[in-house]
Parts: sequence; C-alpha cells; structure tokens
Amino acid sequence: MRLPLKSPSVALWLYLIAALVVAIVLVGGATRLTNSGLSITEWKPVHGVIPPLNDAQWTEEFAKYQQIPQYKQVNAHMTVDQFKGIFWWEWAHRLLARLVGVAVLIPFVAFLFLQAIPKRLIWRCAAILVLIILQGVVGWWMVYSGLSARVDVAPERLMIHLSMALLVLIACIWTGNEALEGQSRGNGAPGNWRTGALALIVLTFVQAMLGALVAGNDAGLVYNDWPLMGGRIFPLVDYSKGFLHALLHDQGMVQVLHRINAYILLLAATAYVAWLWRRCLDDGLKLIAGAFGVLIWVQAGLGVATLWTNVNIAFGLLHQLGAVILLVLATLMNWKIARADRDFRRRNF
Repeated sequence: MRLPLKSPSVALWLYLIAALVVAIVLVGGATRLTNSGLSITEWKPVHGVIPPLNDAQWTEEFAKYQQIPQYKQVNAHMTVDQFKGIFWWEWAHRLLARLVGVAVLIPFVAFLFLQAIPKRLIWRCAAILVLIILQGVVGWWMVYSGLSARVDVAPERLMIHLSMALLVLIACIWTGNEALEGQSRGNGAPGNWRTGALALIVLTFVQAMLGALVAGNDAGLVYNDWPLMGGRIFPLVDYSKGFLHALLHDQGMVQVLHRINAYILLLAATAYVAWLWRRCLDDGLKLIAGAFGVLIWVQAGLGVATLWTNVNIAFGLLHQLGAVILLVLATLMNWKIARADRDFRRRNF
C-alpha cells in the first residue's frame, strides 16, 4: 500500500494535540500562580490518575505535603480544606499531561498501522511523541527540585518545562499544516522575508522562556512600576553568587531582561508586519501577520497591567495566553512564508 502525500485526518489529530498543549500550558500557569505545583509530592504516572476519595485519603495526602519545606516555611497555617484548593490544580495539570500522552501515542500507532501518515512526516510525529514522554520526565524533575531544599520549584527547570511544551506546540502546528497541504513545490519567499519571520519566532520563544524565569522567581511581585523599575532605568542586581546565578535567579535581572526583549520584539514585529503588508500579495498571510502585529501590542499592555496589579491572576493568565497565541501566529506566519513563492513583490526586501 502506497503512503499518502497528504492526510487531513493526521492534520486534525495534530491540531487537537496542539489545542491540548495550549490547555495544559494555561492550567500549568494557573498552577504556578496559585502556588499549587508542589501539592502532589509523588510521581505516579498510572495510579496518580485517581485523586483522594475519602477523608482518610485526603489526610494521608496532606500529611505528605506537610513534610516538604513549602508547607513548613510558607503554609504551616494551611488546613486540609485549603490544601484541597491547591491539590486540584496540580492534579488537573497532571491529568491533562496524561491525556496528551495517550492522545499522541494511541492515534500514532493506529495511523502507522493504517499507513495513513505521509512518509516524510512519520519521523516528525515520532519526535513529537518522544518530546511528550521527555516532557513528563522533565515535569517531575521540576517538581522534585522543590521537595527538599526549596519552597518552590527551580526557575530554570520551570523554564525548560515550559519551553518543551512550546516546542511540542510548534511541531504539532507545523507538521499538521504539512499533513493537510502536502509537500511544498516552490522555493518559498525571498530569503530576507524568511530570515525576518524566523527572527520573530525566536524572539517570541525567548520572551516566553524569560517569562517562565520571571514566574519561577516571583519577579513580577517586585518592581511593579513602569517604565522605570523602582524609580531606576536598570534595577540593582546581586552578582555575589556569580553572573549565571543572577541571570537565572535574581528578580531584578530576570524582569529587566523580560522587559528589554519585549521592547525589541515589539519594535521588530511592528516594522516587519508593516512592511509585509506593503509587499505581500497573499491575503491569508497578511491576515496572520496583521493579527500578530496587533496582538503584540495587546500583549505588551497585558504585561504592564500584570505588573501594576501585582500579578493579578486574571491578568497573569491572559498574559500567558497571549504569549501562546503569539507563538502560534508566529509559527503559522513562518510556515506560510516558507511556501510563499510568488506572493511577494520582488523589488527590495
């Protein structure tokens, strides 16, 4: 049996996985904002699906949480009922993670058996599955960092955990488009357009990574003025433990880097989108780029609002959702530009 050149069913499957990844990133964001990530102190990939079902089981689960530094140093006042509030966020996050794993593995095996995946995409789908498995391991590695010597998870591990989720999201969207449309027959847009689009998605991805460091260090809870930081252009940074430690753990450092990259991304995106609208002949690509250009300003406003409200959970989640949507739009824009062979006026960039 000859493998197909394109497959709408495989594309739909990958788009559904992408939607699940967006959901798990948002639930993960809520888990972080509510300080719920350490409420489950064991990694039980199978048995952990079933939550406590009676008072005795809740007491047992709470007793495990009472052994870690976060409870002893931060939440010693907490009751069982209050513990349930943070437990359910982490349990939902892990349940979604398991659902993503099952939703990738079972259809992948089925599509392979049915020979429904285009040959050139089999390795990509397999890579997505491997990333999902590694993501589960990294998730526990992240949680483990907060069970003995810390009252929260290590910021750099949180950053890696989020980054892997976003890589899965990008891979699902790109591969889904390839499955839906088939292999490109053109050479793509002129090189400068592809370079510019690539720069935007890299800046967007880096901004999300820096956002994870801000969240992991609770850096949004300091320097809540804008555009200055504590009345200064640049905050005071403690380099006593070395530059790398400051880069990953100093609240002022991670927040100022997040701000600086945001300014660079905002200016670069605005210029690129404005020029694309003048030079591009593809209305679909112009719509995607225009949405990116508008949302980048909305996202900047949400970032300032999040600071000014001392990380109000609603603004924090909207800010995280905006980052994910921006990355989706940047991925779609890069994919379209990679195929936009005759859709740009050739004169100049």
